[in-house]
Amino acid sequence: MRVGSRSDLGGGERGSLIEVSPADNNRPAMGEEREGEEELLVPPLNFAMVDNGIFRSGFPDSANFSFLQSLGLRSILYLCPEPYPEANYEFLKDNGIRLFQFGIEMCKEPFANIPEETIREALKVILDVKNHPVLVHCKRGKHRTGCLVGCLRKLQRWCLSSIFDEYQRYAAAKARVSDQRFMELFDISSFKNLPLSFSSTRSSANR
Repeated sequence: MRVGSRSDLGGGERGSLIEVSPADNNRPAMGEEREGEEELLVPPLNFAMVDNGIFRSGFPDSANFSFLQSLGLRSILYLCPEPYPEANYEFLKDNGIRLFQFGIEMCKEPFANIPEETIREALKVILDVKNHPVLVHCKRGKHRTGCLVGCLRKLQRWCLSSIFDEYQRYAAAKARVSDQRFMELFDISSFKNLPLSFSSTRSSANR
């Protein structure tokens, strides 16, 4: 693996991959509990399990690092164009976690423009079990993350009402008609070989 430089993280390049390797020194892992103290695991905002090996959340900060360590993540899929913060980048480096960045600009109705091809490329990362466990996140874990998870649910043959219910559970009062319209119209026909190891493919078919 190559160690991504700080400059690799900027620009919001679609589908960029930054691979980081564990640090070579023997310093304690970030978030490691001190002797005699009980470690407090704090999940990021809007954290949830999507499927086996797939998680979603808002932007994690240093208070969440110990919790993320407990997940044994291999990858993080980041849906914002802004550079990854230095502290988060160091956490990835220390834990050998790969960063996939898909720079989707924040959209506000009525001028919403969700890049369908970027969503497709991000789905390919999620569908590849070699990247699991993977955490998907944007800023608040609502709109960009919600759209990506909603498109994944279409691949898992969820009905639209269940997809929208899940989206609205995280977006709450800020749910966007344009996001739901995007998920409704998203064409899954190009995804012909959905991995059978995906647990919800069968169990969600009757939702």
